[in-house]
Amino acid sequence: LLAATTKKFDSKKNIWIVDAEEGFIAAEIKSSKGDTITVVTSKGNEKTIKKDEGQQMNPPKFEKTEDMANLTFLNDASVLHNLRQRYFSMMIYTYSGLFCVVINPYKRLPIYSESVCQMYQGRRRNEMPPHLFAVSDEAYRNMQNDHENQSMLITGESGAGKTENTKKVISYFAMVGASQG
Repeated sequence: LLAATTKKFDSKKNIWIVDAEEGFIAAEIKSSKGDTITVVTSKGNEKTIKKDEGQQMNPPKFEKTEDMANLTFLNDASVLHNLRQRYFSMMIYTYSGLFCVVINPYKRLPIYSESVCQMYQGRRRNEMPPHLFAVSDEAYRNMQNDHENQSMLITGESGAGKTENTKKVISYFAMVGASQG
């Protein structure tokens, strides 16, 4: 993360461009002529593209940001990059404003234990890293404080982990309920 935040960055030159293999890749603008720009990609290739084909890149300080609503440039490439970098660091939960985005790791992670549950109990969302338990705790506290029903919407494609995440929400409620007697 330190390397990413200290690398040379120029918001007028650093952009994202479409890449057939990776979706988007970083590129640096070398020259501009009319409605086209010449870039050098992070793979070392030089390309000439239309100006409007590039997407603005966020400064390095936003690398692996916990809430994508804080990004300066909220475009497809920046969202994908942030989610990808967090996923590669096994940070599968990321906020996007009021929503919590989850990327299924397709393996069990040790982040659902009773001790992790206790860490999220009674905490504000910005006090802890993004997690399903943070969302669950907020719903639980709102239910207790406001005496009103709460809803959680868990969506995704087939195999995305909806059932597993629903089980984790129920498990969280059971652990919190048991600890409060």
